[in-house]
Amino acid sequence: MAAPDKENAEPDREIGEIVGKLSQPGELEPAERRKLLGRLAQSLAAGARKARRSGESRGRWLADVFLSIAPRIPIRDLQTLSEHHHGLTGEQLADDLVRTAQKATMTVGAIGGALAAAEFAAPPLLLSAPAQLVAETIVVAAIEVKLLAELHEVYGVRVEGTGTQRAVAFTAAWARQRGIDPFAPATVTLAIGAATKTALRNRLLKVLGRHLTTLGPFLTGAVAGGALNRAATKRLGEAIRNDLRGKQALPTPGKRALDADSAPGRLDP
Repeated sequence: MAAPDKENAEPDREIGEIVGKLSQPGELEPAERRKLLGRLAQSLAAGARKARRSGESRGRWLADVFLSIAPRIPIRDLQTLSEHHHGLTGEQLADDLVRTAQKATMTVGAIGGALAAAEFAAPPLLLSAPAQLVAETIVVAAIEVKLLAELHEVYGVRVEGTGTQRAVAFTAAWARQRGIDPFAPATVTLAIGAATKTALRNRLLKVLGRHLTTLGPFLTGAVAGGALNRAATKRLGEAIRNDLRGKQALPTPGKRALDADSAPGRLDP
């Protein structure tokens, strides 16, 4: 049993590292971002082929992949967020976080759409396009989970648990497009239940379906991909902020220290 676990751990680690880099806002050159997205598509394509051979559905495989990399999504604490956003706090900081996330998902959508458009224009390579769109789906989901988690920091809604538990709780909240209730411990402890896995699978497939609409010729894919992602991220930000307002007063940056079980800016187990 040990060998298969080790065999599966390496691809998951590589995928997690790539997604972690791609979900960082504004730190990569466009060429590097395209390269990483291409590498991610190759890794995901290999995993998808293996899943098909074992009879696993695409939706279930996609959800399992995302859950395996969720703890590697880089989440910043409130003080770091304020420092990275020119000292902003409160609603202004939340505004800037949403704008930054919109720009990030728009960029990924434009790159993914352009790659898909290029494949569309070259029929012999058409079969590789879905892997690129799956990669885009995973990265956009990671950026939005990161946004959701960091909005919880801004609004002072504390989610208890280990790094992995918190990562899963934020992923479950993203699947439902809602904030986390800090007064309901079951939100974290039961986050990985069957209902949550179903919600996550459905959400990821919905995002993938949106990205499939970018599979068109010339630059239509790039324009559509960027615009659709930007609009969806904006809606998410508004929904989560409305949900979090009033649950707890906006805190002051630096008021709360980081947990001992989480390194700064990460949700590692």
